[in-house]
This record gives sequence, structure tokens and C-alpha cells, in this order.
Amino acid sequence: MTQSSPSHHPAATIEEHAGAEQPRLGRKRDHTRDPEILDAALDVLAETGYDGMTIDMVAARARAGKATLYRRWASKGELVVDAVACMKSNDIDPDNLPDTGTLRGDLLAMIKPHSIEDGKRKLQIMTGVMSMISRSPELVNAVNAAIIDPRAAANRVLFARAIERGEIPADCDVESLSLISPSMAAYRVLILRKPVDRAFLVNLIDGVILPAVGLRASK
Repeated sequence: MTQSSPSHHPAATIEEHAGAEQPRLGRKRDHTRDPEILDAALDVLAETGYDGMTIDMVAARARAGKATLYRRWASKGELVVDAVACMKSNDIDPDNLPDTGTLRGDLLAMIKPHSIEDGKRKLQIMTGVMSMISRSPELVNAVNAAIIDPRAAANRVLFARAIERGEIPADCDVESLSLISPSMAAYRVLILRKPVDRAFLVNLIDGVILPAVGLRASK
């Protein structure tokens, strides 16, 4: 009797075929340097503005290869959006805001040398992206979330506490009041081209915010 030639089992054939076509996994991208690169992008953006900024400048500042940046971000615009979105508000901890017993005391306690410098840098970055905002709607949201919202959110807490203490009327427009300081600071930097310093912030508190809620500065 003639012995038939061996045949491959169907399952084995499928496994071999699948194995032959399975692509090799490339080396995983290393994202550990992303924070350094994004911080470098913010520095360059604050110094040169969006139009003057280049990927080469960011790569040099971060001491990274230009190819590394392009593998992660396809364009300068994508890099800027990510950088702005990842900005942290280092001076504002919503769970640990000052509680001095008065609204004026709380607002003044928010003025710290580090917070002034951090705020100045953020507004310089905002200046840098102004030319891009009209072309990139997603950047508007990133700027608002990184620069305006953290300070406004902290102010809401301080005004809510003042209402609970009975220090200011319960019908105060907290939403509008909370935007006064970040909006005025942005106007001062972007339009007037003047620095936001302690004297400016104290005058804003005593001359605008406190009168708006029916309080007088008790120095």
C-alpha cells in the first residue's frame, strides 16, 4: 500500500501564515523627555513669539535632536498646543488656598514673588501665541485652561468664603468678580506692555475688587 505524503494540519498552516505576516514591533518611543521639551518650547515661545519660533530653536534649548521632536509632534503648531496645554499653575493649590479671615487678606496672600514671576511668564507666553490663536481654535481653550482658569477658580473660592462669612453680599456676581484680576493682568501685559508687579495687584484689589463688593481697604 502506497504511503500518502504528509499533509499540513489546517490550524498549523493558519498559525504559520499569521506568524509570517505579523509585523515586528519597533522600539517604543521614549516620552520621558517630553516635559523638558515642552518647557523649552514655552521658553522659546515667550522669547520669540509663535511666528519667530522654530523647531530648531526648541531642539537646541532642550538639547534634543530635531528628529526626536518631529517624531512626537508633526508640526510647530502641534508642539505649541501641547506645551500650552501642559502648563502647570505652580503657585495655585486649590486645596490649600490662604484663609486669613478677610477677603482682602486672602487676596493679598495670593501675591507671592514666585506667583508674580510665574504669572508674568504665562502672560509672555500668551503674547507669543496671539498670532496663532485665530488660526488654531484649540489653542484658545488651552490658553484659557492654563492661564486664566486657575486664577479665576482660586478667586471663586475666596469670594465664596467671603460670602459664607457674611463679609460680602450673597448676590455678588462671583463669576465676573473672579475674572477681574486675570483679565486686567492680561490687558496690562498684552496691550499696555507693562509688567504685573505687587503694586499693580494691590491697587487692583483695593481700588477695583473691594469696592465692587462694597468693601473698603483696611490697611
